[in-house]
Amino acid sequence: MYFCGMSEEKKQEEFPVIDSLWNYSDPKETAEKFRALIPAVKEANDSPYLGELLGQLARTQSLQMNFVEAHVILDMAERVIAESAKPEEMTRAKVRYHLERGRTYNSSNEKLEAMAQFKFAYEIAEKDGLDSYAIDALHMLAIAEEGDAQMEWHLKALAMAENSKDEKARKWLGPLYNNIGWTYHDIGQYDEAMEVFQKSLAWRQEQKDAKGTFIAHWTIGHNYRSLNDIDKALEIQMQLLSEINEGEADPDGHVYEEIGECLLIKEQTDEAKPYFQQAYDLLSQDKWIETNEQGRLERLKSLAK
Repeated sequence: MYFCGMSEEKKQEEFPVIDSLWNYSDPKETAEKFRALIPAVKEANDSPYLGELLGQLARTQSLQMNFVEAHVILDMAERVIAESAKPEEMTRAKVRYHLERGRTYNSSNEKLEAMAQFKFAYEIAEKDGLDSYAIDALHMLAIAEEGDAQMEWHLKALAMAENSKDEKARKWLGPLYNNIGWTYHDIGQYDEAMEVFQKSLAWRQEQKDAKGTFIAHWTIGHNYRSLNDIDKALEIQMQLLSEINEGEADPDGHVYEEIGECLLIKEQTDEAKPYFQQAYDLLSQDKWIETNEQGRLERLKSLAK
């Protein structure tokens, strides 16, 4: 079946911007929104929109670790893109298709397949001036990569974000600072990590991103623990706990876990136990952590006793 393209003006009039429908905290709810749109999009013969919509629907399944279903939906998106009567209008849908195919492979630990898809996405996006999606592909290559090459992808993405005139592309600066900081952290370069984490915090504050600012503070606190400045690490996490208790932020298992770890290092074992319990109660509900970090959950459960 062929789907003819519509003008951008008409699409905006008929259908919402796909990304505006996303609630990354609730992919199941987001999937329902996407599925509800499909009949009308097919009726309108809007193949560019449908290709993107199916790609994002697949992402809702990947986030729920329904990888087989995600690939089935991506096969549908691939057919829509291939059968379009106006392939010149399908570039963005094609880029996003490769991104989501890659993310699905990456989340199921098929790294080589993931990287191939991210490279396809980058090459198409870079050629057509879709800076934001090109940066997305580079940042995913960094996540899928290992060793020194990981930082190379990160820095390439950062340079592109810093030099782009596209405001959407520049919004990648916060996530990139965060990811680069973690890459330094994971190889034990904690001072370098702190410098980049501070940039991430400043960017989030400049954007008035409350949730991002909360996470950036948590990250800096965690890095202080890695630097063995336990008092400073605990001070930051206790401030975040205060925000949670005052209703300014949602309960966060990562914060409870960090407080427990700091108290444990300070040999305040009994005081640490309730925090480890709260961390276990919340983090054990995270499907990704349950699947990939069983040892972490078992440790939290043990330390709570």
